[in-house]
Amino acid sequence: MAQKIITSAEVLSAAFTDGGYLSPDVVSDADIEAAVERWIVPVTGRKLLQAVERGSHSEFSTSYLKPCVAAYVRLLIQPRLSAVTSQMGVAAPASSSHKSADEAMRRELMLSLKVRAQALRRRMSEYLDANQSKISEYESADNVLNRCCCDGGFVQIL
Repeated sequence: MAQKIITSAEVLSAAFTDGGYLSPDVVSDADIEAAVERWIVPVTGRKLLQAVERGSHSEFSTSYLKPCVAAYVRLLIQPRLSAVTSQMGVAAPASSSHKSADEAMRRELMLSLKVRAQALRRRMSEYLDANQSKISEYESADNVLNRCCCDGGFVQIL
């Protein structure tokens, strides 16, 4: 399903704007599927995503869904980019022009990526709630963000 929602090239374009080059092969279909299943379906529901796959709701898809999916794909794969796996095990990438980020820098980046992804998901959810009459496939009652949220480390049941 998710491959038809966003491509790996679109994920790179939307979520990896740091200036470094990444091959589109870095983002697999499985990465996109996992991000959609974990973070998007609980908000949108499957019926809406199926409608987007068929070409419906292009404004929602372009302006809200794709940026959100891309942000969560990056959040998912970023730790994997900090290591190289081979038959010799796991190693940190080395280069003559770049130094591997230390743990504190990686932690700060992951927190920043998480905050960005959550803000984009909240924005997408608010758009869906505000435009529910135009998007018949969306069920507000099924949106997990309308039932609970986690802010400041506390789970809030609404």
